[in-house]
Amino acid sequence: MHLVSPQLENYIEEFSSREDELMVELSRETHLKVQMPQMVSGNIQGQFLEMVSKMIKPKRILEIGTFTGYSALALAKGLTEDGLLYTIDINEELQPMCSRYFEKAKLSKQVKHLIGDAPQIIPDINEIFDLVFIDADKANYVNYYDLVFDKVRIGGYIIADNVLWSGKVIEEKKDKDTQAIHLYNEKVAMDSRVSGFILPLRDGLNIVQKLR
Repeated sequence: MHLVSPQLENYIEEFSSREDELMVELSRETHLKVQMPQMVSGNIQGQFLEMVSKMIKPKRILEIGTFTGYSALALAKGLTEDGLLYTIDINEELQPMCSRYFEKAKLSKQVKHLIGDAPQIIPDINEIFDLVFIDADKANYVNYYDLVFDKVRIGGYIIADNVLWSGKVIEEKKDKDTQAIHLYNEKVAMDSRVSGFILPLRDGLNIVQKLR
């Protein structure tokens, strides 16, 4: 199910900013060498994440789900000079590729790439974050939200990707991942500590700001 028609997607691409050369290179290598390359954020979502980061000017960012590093590169563009981005992924096989692109982007000192099980790693990170981006295993979305909430400053943001799950969230019969995403959207909507909305960009982004 396309949330936006391919024709409109092409139009959006045409009238949006172009990918920089490094992002094009990373996207191309991801599609050539990595399984499930559709998981890469891509230009439009990348431009959105970059713009949000530049508006917030975060000192600390947490990303749950690195994949090949595209979204991390986009988010890092808004970091303050002394800012840090922590990004967590369970797939150690992709670490060399990610590290190579972080180095090419001159971000090696600002990106902390952590490999392992995010629910075990997050509690040990002693930071307060301005921005959290969740894009990992869907079954743990609610768990990730609970784990990071107290680590987000008041006024900070939590963005979760794939929250429309190709439109499956409105189907009566939901598979395990779809049900997990629906429960996440439901939980966030009922949480009086945040305000937010779902943006139908790509596969859906749930964006909330922590109020208290």
